[in-house]
Amino acid sequence: MPGAAIAIQIKNEPLLALGVGYQDLDQTIPLSINASFYIYSVTKSLIAAAVLHQVSTGCLDLDAPIQHYWPSFPVATPITLRQILSHSSGLPDYGGLPAYHKAVKTTPGSPWSHEAFLEVTSRQGLLFDPGQGWSYSNIGYLALKLLLEKATEQSMQDCLDELFFTPLDLKHTFVAASLVDVTDLTPGYASIFGDELEDMSQRYHPGWVSHGVVVSTAAELATMMHALMTGHILDPTLVDQMAQPVHSLGPHPPLQNVGCGLGLFVDTASPYGRVAGHNGGGPGYSIAAFHFSALAGRPTTIAAATNREGDNVGLEVAYALARVLAQA
Repeated sequence: MPGAAIAIQIKNEPLLALGVGYQDLDQTIPLSINASFYIYSVTKSLIAAAVLHQVSTGCLDLDAPIQHYWPSFPVATPITLRQILSHSSGLPDYGGLPAYHKAVKTTPGSPWSHEAFLEVTSRQGLLFDPGQGWSYSNIGYLALKLLLEKATEQSMQDCLDELFFTPLDLKHTFVAASLVDVTDLTPGYASIFGDELEDMSQRYHPGWVSHGVVVSTAAELATMMHALMTGHILDPTLVDQMAQPVHSLGPHPPLQNVGCGLGLFVDTASPYGRVAGHNGGGPGYSIAAFHFSALAGRPTTIAAATNREGDNVGLEVAYALARVLAQA
């Protein structure tokens, strides 16, 4: 792992923002505390918050089927927004499709359109009746992203800017739409084209993340997750809904017992109080942002971002920091 950026917030105040290691494989350029990363699936927590915000205004209803707002949705079976948010919709995913992986490898700079993602994925049919199972679905969050844009008549960038970026005075956080947008992205390394690690920052188009992907720094990611979990973005009753597990997924170390809420994963057996957040990963980066309601007796948020992909690397870094803080 070339480097990692970490940030910690305690009681609404930044405690630490630090870059460790290097941004390059030759280990000549130290990783800056302001290094920007794709936050990958942590974006889902922001999308979920935006949906809940529209629920609070009366624009959307969690228990209404998506077809109520989107009559031409490519699946006829009624699926509620709550089910999509909690990955209990039965909607399939494209992550296991050979055609998807072939396309990413052969044309990394030319992603499928939203319509193509929906069409290719929906051919699989529902994995189970909505509400009767659990399966992680990126395509579900693409549907939510498109619904948000339809309901608000705004882009995802504008929705998140109004809810998070501007109120929190974030300077390095935005929704990436093209490779032109990410010329300042810190180098991120992966080996999807062969055995050698390659910098993906200017090769992997953000459009391959079907639901959209936010770029941020570790410090600004910690700020967003902390503000969300402490009731500064949504009413606390809505945050409680987000953090209420709909399904129990069992132990997934370092989380002791994982529950899936609405855009958040929750550790229901943590010694650090209510623990909720999200992790993400993809070509070049591994990310995590989690809020601990009682870490050493204090509400604490930890964000970690690494510039090499790997299963749960960012999550492991975040939890390692939590263990250190718990003993301090």
